[in-house]
Amino acid sequence: MAFYQATGAALNQLILHNYPLSPFSEKIRSMLGYTKIPWQSANTREAPPRPILEQLAGGYRKVPVAQIGADIFCDTRTISAEIAAMANMPELIVENADAECQAFVEEVEQKMFFATLACSMSFKLNKKVLRTLSVLDVAQMMWDRIKMGRHATVKMAGLKTSKAILQAYLEDLENQLSRDFIFGNGPSIADFAAYHSLWFYRDLAEKSEINKYHNINRWMDRIKQFGHGKELELDPPLALEIARNNEPRPIEEAFKDDPMIGKQVLIAPSDYAQTASQGTLVGSKPHGWIIARQESSLGTVHVHFPRHGFTLTPV
Repeated sequence: MAFYQATGAALNQLILHNYPLSPFSEKIRSMLGYTKIPWQSANTREAPPRPILEQLAGGYRKVPVAQIGADIFCDTRTISAEIAAMANMPELIVENADAECQAFVEEVEQKMFFATLACSMSFKLNKKVLRTLSVLDVAQMMWDRIKMGRHATVKMAGLKTSKAILQAYLEDLENQLSRDFIFGNGPSIADFAAYHSLWFYRDLAEKSEINKYHNINRWMDRIKQFGHGKELELDPPLALEIARNNEPRPIEEAFKDDPMIGKQVLIAPSDYAQTASQGTLVGSKPHGWIIARQESSLGTVHVHFPRHGFTLTPV
């Protein structure tokens, strides 16, 4: 793909800050393929330092991060809701799902995600990693993940336990997939939430253990056929230019009725990668918060976070 120059109407296209081997980025890339929303891909490093994202989102250090102009969206829950609104597909918003679907999403993006990653180590995966990263980069990434895990409230199970968890999950999912998608004949947020860790396991690690689950493989192939949609590659520094040349979108008055509005706060994930972003609370929505951050090189950016899985504390 040719690098895109930041001009014209595409200034307000969705930008996804991601890297190719990121499972949660694949969740969003697949969703963009399904919705056919044009978007721009800005590659970022597998581990900090990420100077561009640090300017846009502050301390937040998970990937992917989405951007539209001077509005920055952290966590796939918030990014998914933004994509759903752009595509008029409310079924992609987890809070719109019924209790069964919401519980399923919570399970697959926490317990099942970590169990699948633990079982994904393979020679073929290592070869793919070394095609995109130097040995030094791999070492830095592994050390970063070790440090991150020490303070995480969600702990990865050992390999033996992870294998048992994954096998039980695959058998349950195989039986559940009597239709084309997990909860019906069309995809919902549950399908994209479940897909990305199994994409890492099957398509990147090439683990043959999944081959016997025919319903799962057919379901994964359906989602894979969505592709990544109308993607343009963006030279990452241009994302800063786009933020600088835009104003954050207005916040509805209904979202300003909170005693913390106007005060300095810290917002951080409550599970892992718990580095906080600091800013002025300017929006308090039923399922999310918005802070305003001032960067001398950018002006004002608004950073959006979900309430679920995050904590807000006053400075």
